[in-house]
Amino acid sequence: MLSDKMEKALNQQLNAEWYSSYLYMSMAAYFLSINLNGLASWMKVQRLEEMTHALKFYDFINERGGRIILEQIDKPPTQWASPLAVFEDTCKHEQKVTGLIHNLVDLALSERDHATNAFLQWFVTEQVEEESSANEVWQKLKLSGNDTNALFMIDRELGTRVFTPPPGSAKQGPKVV
Repeated sequence: MLSDKMEKALNQQLNAEWYSSYLYMSMAAYFLSINLNGLASWMKVQRLEEMTHALKFYDFINERGGRIILEQIDKPPTQWASPLAVFEDTCKHEQKVTGLIHNLVDLALSERDHATNAFLQWFVTEQVEEESSANEVWQKLKLSGNDTNALFMIDRELGTRVFTPPPGSAKQGPKVV
């Protein structure tokens, strides 16, 4: 069983993951509006990753006997000054999410909730990859400066990214007849 405090914190993270998904869809829409379809595709894959994260929290709260509470999702930004600015925001956002995950780990440890701590370790590792992936694109965009040829090469490269669900992420629900 989850403590009330842990349940509330996990629900807050669940909603933060939904916001992340929404934010990345907004970023994808921005890239589509400026005809950078590869960057848009990268963000759409990122959105799917965030949805998977949200569903992991959703399932975990339920499995631990908690009550899932879905809150209103804030409106994300819809305009950026440049692709570089989008990825700067992406990096900052992933760093914020990392902090949220670390706070959850600290809470789980302080409550001696070993099951939640074990569950959260996947997210600790995942956030290292999330920050690294966003930072890699941000650094490439910084290096490209105002070179549109380099931007188009980056756009083409990022369009090849494919969503790969993490192992065990597709739970089978009851069969509907």
